[in-house]
Amino acid sequence: MKIGIIGTGYVGLPTGVGMAELGNEVVCIDREQSKIDALKAGKITLYEDGLEELFNKNIKAGRIKFTTSMKEGVSNADLVIIAVGTPPHPVTHEADMKYIHAAATELAEHLTNYTVIATKSTVPVGTGDVVEQLIKKKNPKAQFDVVSLPEFLREGYAVHDFFNPDRIVVGANTERAANLIADLYKPFKGKTEMLFVKRRSAETIKYASNAFLAIKIHYINEMANFCEKSGADITEVAKGMGLDSRIGNRFLNPGPGYGGSCFPKDTMAMSYMARQNGVDMTLINSAINGNNARKQQMAHRILEAVKDIKDPKIAVLGLAFKEGTDDCRESPAMDIVAELLKHKAKITAFDPKAMDVAKSILGNNIEYARDMYSVADGADVLAILTEWPEFKTIDLGKIALLMRNRNIIDCRNLLDKQTAILANFKYKGIGR
Repeated sequence: MKIGIIGTGYVGLPTGVGMAELGNEVVCIDREQSKIDALKAGKITLYEDGLEELFNKNIKAGRIKFTTSMKEGVSNADLVIIAVGTPPHPVTHEADMKYIHAAATELAEHLTNYTVIATKSTVPVGTGDVVEQLIKKKNPKAQFDVVSLPEFLREGYAVHDFFNPDRIVVGANTERAANLIADLYKPFKGKTEMLFVKRRSAETIKYASNAFLAIKIHYINEMANFCEKSGADITEVAKGMGLDSRIGNRFLNPGPGYGGSCFPKDTMAMSYMARQNGVDMTLINSAINGNNARKQQMAHRILEAVKDIKDPKIAVLGLAFKEGTDDCRESPAMDIVAELLKHKAKITAFDPKAMDVAKSILGNNIEYARDMYSVADGADVLAILTEWPEFKTIDLGKIALLMRNRNIIDCRNLLDKQTAILANFKYKGIGR
């Protein structure tokens, strides 16, 4: 199948590489010339575990190409996937649709044969209708259908999730479009549940799923606060909860709050859409407010550990919003660092993959260490903010010799508390 993909970000690029690996002819389109130049030169523009290997493999096989030309990517395509950003509006926090609308309008004039247009970006309910209208207005003779094809790829695990999806949701209002998507996903037949629903239902499923998971994270963080006051251990409580098949054990890890490109944006957008429809989403609104407060709480825990130290130095492990990615968008770690900077804190940080991205955001406001040991040199507190697996195996004896004062604020519960105490650290985790 010939596939055009508009957008080469954290959704578009893994999707494009995955579709190419399945044997399709893929053309990825992006307006940013420097990004396309890099991709053409074989340089991957974002980090995702396992992505670079597949990227290089499919470039060599000639199954994936990159261009700034909409015409090159859309003309003669069987399927065009829109995977551009839908950032939150700075005032209303609704999803900003300008990139979706621009893509729909531009691609319309290059449609030649029957084409299915799939919105893979997370978009408000009714976007498929708008995209359809924009294309018809620009090119009344175009033969096409618009479907909703929400993505459920987890950042850090996007390659794994592409080839091992727990479900494929297709919002199609015509049988012809549904058949084309079914043909696209033939390699997953019998392995993965394929759910064909109305287009508006598919658009809602993505928001409903992300909002529910955000609420689950907010809930376990509130339970962690309770455990700290009551003397219970949240790790034991979460394990006991997770054994209930109705609850499950995923998203029951307490921490500094949810972040990334999806949960913060999608909960705010869902809340906005609910207000527009006269529905009061009390649980979602509580999760949004609680998550914002959570990051401030974590920052003040770190400050509390060094309140009696003159000119304290804070060492931070982790800047990405989660392990396995270099994405710092809405990262709790970055928000915590920003809060610490408001209090004039001196910070040195290290992240295995997100240093360049973090530097582009934080600039020279903090120092950047070369590894997870040098970050602790002369520090008074070590704050663990991202759950990179290598942080779990850090040599606390070596860290103890480097630090001026031995304090650990483990916002991810990565370290063993007793091991830290035996290394003469004052250790504080989450909900323990």
